[in-house]
Amino acid sequence: MVMLMIRAHHHGRLKFFSCENDPLRFLEMDFEKLNKIRIGAEDRLRPQMQVWFIPVAVAFAAIVSGLLAFSKGDERRIFDGTQKNNTAAIVPQPISATPAQSENTALTVSGHIVPNARIEVSPRFQGVVSWVGVKKGDPVKKGQELVRLEDSEERAALVQAEGRLEAARVSLKKAETEYRRTSQLSSKRIESELAGELAGLAVEAAQAVLMEAGGACDAARVRLSFTVIRSPVDGVILDTWVDAGELVSPLSFGGARAPSTALLALADLSDLRVELDLSEADLSKVRIGHPCRIIPEAYPDKVYRGSVAEISPEANRQKGTLQAKVKIEKPDSHLVPELGARVEFLEK
Repeated sequence: MVMLMIRAHHHGRLKFFSCENDPLRFLEMDFEKLNKIRIGAEDRLRPQMQVWFIPVAVAFAAIVSGLLAFSKGDERRIFDGTQKNNTAAIVPQPISATPAQSENTALTVSGHIVPNARIEVSPRFQGVVSWVGVKKGDPVKKGQELVRLEDSEERAALVQAEGRLEAARVSLKKAETEYRRTSQLSSKRIESELAGELAGLAVEAAQAVLMEAGGACDAARVRLSFTVIRSPVDGVILDTWVDAGELVSPLSFGGARAPSTALLALADLSDLRVELDLSEADLSKVRIGHPCRIIPEAYPDKVYRGSVAEISPEANRQKGTLQAKVKIEKPDSHLVPELGARVEFLEK
């Protein structure tokens, strides 16, 4: 048996043909059957639509992008032209500098704000605190009570002094009465002149005792007044270091803080200075009364006027500086002691 196999690829399928005994029979096969399995030219060619569509799509996208960019450029030019024409209306005009900001600066130095006078109040004698009437930050008036000490001992001493004073008054009256009697008798020659002189001396002695008793009484009153500690000036309490029940003394005392005699500290915050160190090279640029600008580090948008009020007569050899103080004009509540501040010395 003769087997012929012809493999024809038609749409992915295999086809087999055979002729038994007679090979020539295959040649006589009907070409019509072969045509059925023949692959046409159109089937062998790859579709071309996807190939030519890609460049067309790219070209179309480029054209659209160009048109969009052109239209945006026109809009930008139109907007820019409108903005240029209305610059005066859109752009805010610069704010003119104040006279203080327009002045030239000859020197700038940093320092710290300090009160012109910091007062630390101490007791006059040893005692026990019975009452504290203020706390840190409280405003006080001159003469206002700040601290009271226990005063029972001082009151007793005052009573004793007043008793001695009354006894001295009685003694003086007795001496004066004796003197008048003796004077009368002496004028009548009943008493001797010596007796009259002795009576006069007794009156003088009684007057001296009365004066002494009066002084002791005044001293007792003053000591009693010292048990009430009052504010010496109008100001603000900067710090307090005692509590009720604590023993205080005019000698140094205090634990964690440091040995001190002060019960509290206060200052007049309406009189503030900026304390700073001037370099030796800058001394020629500064004088007493030199106008300045003071700018607190905590409030850089606030500017205060001032002038040089004090220049130390002695320099610091180790630092090569000279201390100066600038008085601040019209300080407000933003300025507190120990804040940092920048001082600008204006050109002369």
